[in-house]
Amino acid sequence: MKLVKLDLETIPLGHPLPFILRSASGVLLAKKGYVVQSKDELQQMALRGMSLCVDTDESGESHRAYVGKLHSLVREGKTLGTIASTQFVTDGKGPDTTAPTITDPTARPNWHDIQTRASNVLRQPESTSFMTRLFQLHADLTLLTQRQTDATLFALMHLSAGETRLYSATHAMLVSVVCMLAARTVLLWPEDRVNSLGLAALTMNISMTELQDQLAQQSLPLSSAQVEAIDGHSQKSVDILKKLGIQDPDWLDAVRHHHDRSPGPLTGRPPAQQMARLIQRADIFGARMAPRATRFPLPSTAAMQGSYFDEDKKVDEAGAALVKAVGMYAPGSYVKLASGEVAVVTRRGATPSTPRVSVVISRQGMAMAEPPPRDTARPDFKITAGLPAREVKVKLPLERLLTLI
Repeated sequence: MKLVKLDLETIPLGHPLPFILRSASGVLLAKKGYVVQSKDELQQMALRGMSLCVDTDESGESHRAYVGKLHSLVREGKTLGTIASTQFVTDGKGPDTTAPTITDPTARPNWHDIQTRASNVLRQPESTSFMTRLFQLHADLTLLTQRQTDATLFALMHLSAGETRLYSATHAMLVSVVCMLAARTVLLWPEDRVNSLGLAALTMNISMTELQDQLAQQSLPLSSAQVEAIDGHSQKSVDILKKLGIQDPDWLDAVRHHHDRSPGPLTGRPPAQQMARLIQRADIFGARMAPRATRFPLPSTAAMQGSYFDEDKKVDEAGAALVKAVGMYAPGSYVKLASGEVAVVTRRGATPSTPRVSVVISRQGMAMAEPPPRDTARPDFKITAGLPAREVKVKLPLERLLTLI
């Protein structure tokens, strides 16, 4: 038995272990394939075993690939932070520390895995691997937004409308994706600015990720400590990012001001202020359509309307860009048709108000085994109302719904 001590930060959370975990004395702590759910569980395991180790004789290619990756990084003169962020991965290959983890942009990803992964990343900004994992998450979302736009919007809308346990990460991904889509396709911002925007949206709440998840399920009034954490979270998130070495002024300022209420046109504002306004509008949209223990979610149309009109009840330029990019009826939302049928929006349409849809409940109230498509540009199938997901009694799994796109 050849035991090698592991850094806790290199062990993947929320995914099957690609190796056996042993104690410093060789005692079995976790079998290959076991899923470590949290950092606390990992730390308790380490305390029981004095440290966490892998037996190189039984780990095979997984450990050899890991060691080889470390040696290559040392030879390339990479920083200690980059070297420390190198992790075991289940396919036996060392990760590229800058590239997306999705290798086939045409394949349908497992969105529940992405959701868990995002939560693990955003809950641990103190991790030595945080920046690498954050940039990989951002790269994946960017790739999916460009190559599978409607499916990506559909998945995040669906997850947001029914999620409380992983609310913070799901919300951050939705805001990041819709902001990048609006900035790239409507506002025509340069790609480096779009990237800063997407990263700012992902990290706007990193100082209170766990608290956000807690509040989504909390029915009691806020405590004074919770109110204080909420009020100061923007600046605290900036402080965390600075400590991590982030120097992009637009990214930092967008996070700092993402809750500012500043109606008016985007033109004439500094780039960071424009980014902050777009995030603020998307933040409102995502929050209004997500369920909480103390309130029901709104339909997508009502949530989008809250972004479209500003604090002075006028059309907001940033909100209008979001509507134009995503549509009044976003993919993944539910609508009532003039035919009396209930449908799920599968794709954006030629106009913001005429998306592609598939019927999930017939006019007789029966669930459709094979949801047929409808053309909402036709008068007999036009959309008459948006519906919150909770009012739709047919519950199809996300994987099934994505086949309709």
